[in-house]
Amino acid sequence: MSAVALVYTLFGSREAAIRVARQLIEERLIACANLLGEATSLYEWNGVLEECAETPVLFKTAPSRRDALMARIAELHDYELPAILALPVDAADASFAKWIGEQLSR
Repeated sequence: MSAVALVYTLFGSREAAIRVARQLIEERLIACANLLGEATSLYEWNGVLEECAETPVLFKTAPSRRDALMARIAELHDYELPAILALPVDAADASFAKWIGEQLSR
């Protein structure tokens, strides 16, 4: 098992993603967040085919904080039903994993 956990979600705006990421860093639930380039999402919602621009984000945390992080993202998210997914991490560089632990315990 890796000492790093990744949680993925999408936001409707880059501003919302930054706001939530900053709050999660301040709350020590994540060590860092990577806001990826704009994505186009297609999905059916309430019987209507939707197409929208979204900002994907990868949050890096410790496995012991993963579930609390996912719950907090759900609380802070402005979507009615956000996709919040924990991605498997088979291995992580030991120095990077140590840095994550240090960031979360400060």
